[in-house]
Amino acid sequence: MKKLAATASGKSVEEAVRSGLARLGVKEDRVKVTVLEQPSKGLFGLIGVKEAKVALEVLPDGVDEAIGFLEEVTGAMNTKVSMERHEMHDEVRIDLNGKDLGILIGRRGQTLDALQFLVNIVANRHSDRHLRIILDAEQFRERRRQTLESLSERMASRVVRTKKDIVLEPMSSLERKIIHARLQAHPQVRTYSQGDEPNRCIVIALK
Repeated sequence: MKKLAATASGKSVEEAVRSGLARLGVKEDRVKVTVLEQPSKGLFGLIGVKEAKVALEVLPDGVDEAIGFLEEVTGAMNTKVSMERHEMHDEVRIDLNGKDLGILIGRRGQTLDALQFLVNIVANRHSDRHLRIILDAEQFRERRRQTLESLSERMASRVVRTKKDIVLEPMSSLERKIIHARLQAHPQVRTYSQGDEPNRCIVIALK
């Protein structure tokens, strides 16, 4: 992505910075300032007066960087998508919309999870605060959550009925959290994880 930058002058460094910020339309915490020339009053304070000169470079916005990365990836995959950015208190959700997004979702969301991992790396490369980005496509995350919650209830009932532990298929840490949370308050079963990534899975057992 092209970096935004500008040079500005003023009677003082502070004035030059204010002028540059106004030109770029950003706040001071979003730029890197380099002083190119200090102000000088010149001879007798009149002749050869030299203004301060500064260079301002807008620091990359992590989410914009992430969206730019996604545009490159989806373009390379010949997939036409539109992106919606939703700012929340402690995270940013980027929704991908378009036709035939199955290639971006992958089996059980594995491709989507991989893209989300890379997007978070890109977003946090230059950010001075940690950004947490959730990537979704065709509301897959919500549909998958509902599927997992329904699965956990069915398996819990089976454990109660048969009095035998059930080991679920390997899942990502995010998906395991959904099942743990769903059955946390269950009166008759408990859950725990076993195994090593990427084959770590959940066990549903009687309390």
